[in-house]
Amino acid sequence: MDHVQTNAAALPPASLRRRLASLLYEVLLLLGVWAFTFMVPYLVLGVMWHITPNGVLLWAHMFVVFGVYFLWYWQHGGQTLAMQTWRIKLVSTGSLSEPTRAQLIRRYLLSWPSLMFFGAGLFWALFDRDRQFLHDRFSGTKIVYLGKAS
Repeated sequence: MDHVQTNAAALPPASLRRRLASLLYEVLLLLGVWAFTFMVPYLVLGVMWHITPNGVLLWAHMFVVFGVYFLWYWQHGGQTLAMQTWRIKLVSTGSLSEPTRAQLIRRYLLSWPSLMFFGAGLFWALFDRDRQFLHDRFSGTKIVYLGKAS
């Protein structure tokens, strides 16, 4: 997929519907990541050596793997695969340029409670003046719409 080179300052914010659709698609893509990085290794451990890691280790493993996935994509073009499909991009709120590594890490860390507390951080967007998710508001990032493909 070609990367769109455009002036981020001229881009409108992505609609809430587009961001939620991208999020749902991301969940489907993450099932593949999860299967490859969790199910296969843990099935091998369980079948061959009868080892079952405890819940804390599983959560830590998931946190790290998903962190690597999101941070790598956000740092290399500001888009995950789902974001590319929905033509949205993560930018820094202040300059509308690429977010700093600190902003990306903060966004990733804050997205967990944002989602895990019954989606409270997503629900926040209904009341936010700019319709931003809570983890975007606190990390100084926003998601913009790249427009229709030409």
